[in-house]
Amino acid sequence: MSTSPAGPGDGRTDPVDVAATDGTEDAPASLSDRVADAEHRGEVVVVSGMTGAGRSTAAKELEDLGFFVVDNLPPQLVADVVRLVDRSRGPRQPIAVVVDVRSGSFFGGLQEVLAKRTTGRRTTLLYLEATDEVLVRRQEAARRPHPLQEGGRLLDGLHREREVLADVRGDADLVIDTTSLNVHQLKAAVAQALGSPEHLGLQVNVVSFGFKYGIPVDADLLADMRFLPNPYWVPELRDQTGRDPAVASYVKGRPDAQLFLDRYVPVIETLSDGYLREGKRFMTVAIGCTGGKHRSVAMSEEITRRLIALGMDARATHRDLGRE
Repeated sequence: MSTSPAGPGDGRTDPVDVAATDGTEDAPASLSDRVADAEHRGEVVVVSGMTGAGRSTAAKELEDLGFFVVDNLPPQLVADVVRLVDRSRGPRQPIAVVVDVRSGSFFGGLQEVLAKRTTGRRTTLLYLEATDEVLVRRQEAARRPHPLQEGGRLLDGLHREREVLADVRGDADLVIDTTSLNVHQLKAAVAQALGSPEHLGLQVNVVSFGFKYGIPVDADLLADMRFLPNPYWVPELRDQTGRDPAVASYVKGRPDAQLFLDRYVPVIETLSDGYLREGKRFMTVAIGCTGGKHRSVAMSEEITRRLIALGMDARATHRDLGRE
């Protein structure tokens, strides 16, 4: 188990230590008190996911962002780390722990730890994944066996790992698919999502994509724009993209496009309230068309514009723009 280097304390005293020195014992805090206290503490980010998907890269980026990072931690020790950091660095110090199948039989306790909210802090579960093909290539380049390979093929270990992690992925607050990301792009994605731990609002990422390149695996919502006429078949629009005014006007000018926008954006707004109530702070909305160049791009930009106008933290990204 490796940790980020310990630093000097910041002079703040842990409340538990104060209570212990005056000879009195505080009454157990109520649930509302514990929740209020957690909102004033630093965030805990639990990093998990597939071997080779970039957990170490994410951990290094979180350390650069000011998190106290512990790698390869058995989940049963997460609460202990929080207590130690509270005492040495103060309760506002954000913490990141990497928990994965290297913990062996201990890994099964992760969901219980998260469900019981034993950290006393706001906790975000970050899950990293990639396709088997990419994971195999990365592991072979690293010349390291898979922790669940058990003398068999590397692919066998990956399949076992996916089975073990299936429920964890389902509980994740944020899923990042690193299949097409390099190290710098992954670090940028982590920084964008977790660089402001004090921000408690929902972050909506509206992603345009082309169906011929595959559906984004991290999508929470998906909408198909192939019901709209394709600008590709208009000669003067073919070489332009959905970011160009002529294409955007062509796509959004259709009555059915406006009807879709008028009905779909309120759905996202309604779901955002539920996400926040359930403690989820990230939503990925995938908007697709055939090639991810015209219709999906124009509609993603307009959806993002409308969400921002509603006061939501939304941004548009275009996964497949430029691939043709």
